[in-house]
Amino acid sequence: MDHGTLQNLEAAFGGESMANRKYLFFADLAKQLGHGELARLFRETAQQETEHAFAHFRLLHPELVVENPDALDQEAKNALLARCLELAIEGETYEFEVMYPSFAAQAQRDRDAQAVAEFNEQIDESKEHAGIFKTAARNFGLLAPVEQHHAGRYGQALATLTGAGEEPQGSDVSSGRWICKVCGVIYDPAQGDPDSGIAAGTPFNAIPEDWSCPICGTRKANFIPYAG
Repeated sequence: MDHGTLQNLEAAFGGESMANRKYLFFADLAKQLGHGELARLFRETAQQETEHAFAHFRLLHPELVVENPDALDQEAKNALLARCLELAIEGETYEFEVMYPSFAAQAQRDRDAQAVAEFNEQIDESKEHAGIFKTAARNFGLLAPVEQHHAGRYGQALATLTGAGEEPQGSDVSSGRWICKVCGVIYDPAQGDPDSGIAAGTPFNAIPEDWSCPICGTRKANFIPYAG
């Protein structure tokens, strides 16, 4: 898949997923306010957004698309379930190791106590979710426990983001892809950002500090390691 199309699909999946949750929130509010018809409209639209998100996700992860489940042997079924658990564990681990701690640190600098409390609560919940998925993986014999190097990699990335450490030279974090926290665009060193004078093959840590996101214009500091 072309890199640009991959980025667009990831952004579209995120947008549709966010719209689903937003409309469900609106539906709940409309119900509380006694407007059942409007609540129903929001719920129906939320379901449509879910279907759109699923379509995008199938293109992003064709390895998880199943046309005929009955034609799969148990090994193939286990491989699919293991992949789902793997993605779930990676996502939750990323949330409590990097995403929410970096968000909480920023909220602390902004002196927003309510946001700090919210992000810290999400750290705990993400840890719990990751643990549940790991337990399920072990119980069903589908997946080995997540390797410790993942946690170490995320911890190193967090240290870089919060200023507690330097960006590692030549590591997976500095040479891999980074995602914009504002708009979701992904910087891929293999592609660079030629329109901004960043040549292909330029690792993220080598980009000038005054570089900005080519889509939304936010600063380099608002990019975080992408674990997808």
